[in-house]
Amino acid sequence: MAKFITEEGLRKIKEELSKRKTTIRQGIANAIKEAKEQGDLSENAEYSEAKHQQAENEARIAELEYTLKESTVVSYNKSNGGIVQMGSSVKVKFNGSEMEFQIVGSNEANPGEFKISNESPMGKAFMGHAKGDKVEVDTPGGKVNYAILDVK
Repeated sequence: MAKFITEEGLRKIKEELSKRKTTIRQGIANAIKEAKEQGDLSENAEYSEAKHQQAENEARIAELEYTLKESTVVSYNKSNGGIVQMGSSVKVKFNGSEMEFQIVGSNEANPGEFKISNESPMGKAFMGHAKGDKVEVDTPGGKVNYAILDVK
């Protein structure tokens, strides 16, 4: 099943992949080389740690490459009449407060940056709605009502 990713998310993944394949990989190779030069590898903590870092880095590289291969890039279509879709920024009001969220793919979701997944309860509830709509979201704490103030 294809995952969705925004253009910004794609850029970040490509940057991380490039860094891991060059700078990080080379740093780990240097650490392994230095540890080997110390002699007996069976009791060499530096060698063991460097090999562990190497395995983690290679696993992350494989994960990023898989994400790139399996992801579909989406961008907000401004001509859609202001309907919430992947890549949209949605300004909402609830409980007297205003907040703005961006709808992103699940692999980009970061609540601390107000990026919510299209697969989350809020993301699912907002999708397909427009400015002026009232949306009810089922949350673990109960139902929460949102008013969509703007979509861009």
